Amino acid sequence: MSDDSADATQTLVRRAADGDLAAADLLFARYAPAIQRWAHGRLPRWARDIADTNDLVQETLLQTFRNLNRFDYRGDGSLHAYLRQGVMNRIREELRRHGRRPEREVVDSGIVDDGLSPLEAAIGQETVERYESALSTLTEEEREAIVARLELGLTHEEIAEALGKPSADAARMAVARAMVRLARAMNTAQ
Repeated sequence: MSDDSADATQTLVRRAADGDLAAADLLFARYAPAIQRWAHGRLPRWARDIADTNDLVQETLLQTFRNLNRFDYRGDGSLHAYLRQGVMNRIREELRRHGRRPEREVVDSGIVDDGLSPLEAAIGQETVERYESALSTLTEEEREAIVARLELGLTHEEIAEALGKPSADAARMAVARAMVRLARAMNTAQ
């Protein structure tokens, strides 16, 4: 993103935080497609109700844009990371709502993110992009197994229940096979 584009984003964020609905609409139009692509497949099948992942993303973004006064713009990529964290928090809420996980501490989606997710900080943006690309080549069940284990931190017992596997060992094997396919796809993308 160029400096002009980053400056324009910062200006839009400031205007939206001050209640400018047109600025919020522009931010929504700019960020919603990328966040929806990123979120696709991250809400497991068993946790979906009438609303699909795109609905969840739209609701989360609208709520987040209403609370931009809590957001501290820290440069290129910080808003995108903030929005992704808000969506991930909402996905975790959906999982809790469906009773598939024990109660955990609720994370406020209004907390300012320093820009990089823990995954991005650990492996770098380029690797995250390869991961996302490779993840999209897997079957839905393989994606769900990987997202459940790596991104949502579910135990093998919870994954077995979520994916309809007969045991934690069966879930462990499903995750391992999916990880092998993911690694191959990531190596091909280099």
